[in-house]
Amino acid sequence: MKSEAVRAAPAGLPSQAQILESLKVVKDPEIPVNVVDLGLIYEVGIDDAGRVEISMTLTSVGCPVQDLIRSDAEMAVMRLDGVNHVNVEFVWSPPWSPEKMSEDGKRQMRMFGFNL
Repeated sequence: MKSEAVRAAPAGLPSQAQILESLKVVKDPEIPVNVVDLGLIYEVGIDDAGRVEISMTLTSVGCPVQDLIRSDAEMAVMRLDGVNHVNVEFVWSPPWSPEKMSEDGKRQMRMFGFNL
């Protein structure tokens, strides 16, 4: 994820960092790394009413588990106090590439035998 200015969360609502941390439980079933460390999360926002907007991508267009990943992401973030609604939007620009992965994500991939 690109480094962006992080605004303080409204009182009683989770921060962007907390939302990202909650998304670390979401994994692509075909890849043993969470969506955050894979670099699939492009943008996270929360408004004063507790509505969370997530822009993310997948490793490939037409991913057969797109609906599962969306559902897992929505459920993970809905568990946070103060969140009333979660909308996950899949975007394809910029396209995903392994360079978007965190160093921890790359390390995990190498541990599972992927050559990065």
